[in-house]
Amino acid sequence: MTSDAPALRRQAVEARVARLATIDPDGRPHVVPIVFVLDGDTVYTAVDAKPKRTRRLRRIENARVRPHATVLVDYYDEDWSRLWWVRLRCRARVLDGGAEAERALRLLSEKYEQYGRQPPAAPVLALDVVEWRGWTGAEPEIV
Repeated sequence: MTSDAPALRRQAVEARVARLATIDPDGRPHVVPIVFVLDGDTVYTAVDAKPKRTRRLRRIENARVRPHATVLVDYYDEDWSRLWWVRLRCRARVLDGGAEAERALRLLSEKYEQYGRQPPAAPVLALDVVEWRGWTGAEPEIV
């Protein structure tokens, strides 16, 4: 990350939305917006209760087959000196229940009140960060 790594980490923790990229069995990227919580060096995201065409979502199936994933958290502003992004390369794990999944859902419910009203019934994705990269427009010396 840049020289202000703690600030970028804080911004990533506070962000409300990110993009998750997984790889399908044929090697093609699959990118979706997610809500998430960052707990230490693990990102948790769950499939919410909004209507879906299927409960076997591609991001979950991709993680089971190819556990490589990337999470991109970013901020845009017309004042480009305020831009920033954090890219997290991760190892994905699918949590089908258990104490870690329960903790993740509790943390997600604390960050997003919608999860408290409609708890997810699908698995939780645990994304263990193996590499942090970041950039900010205020410090153009990109890492």
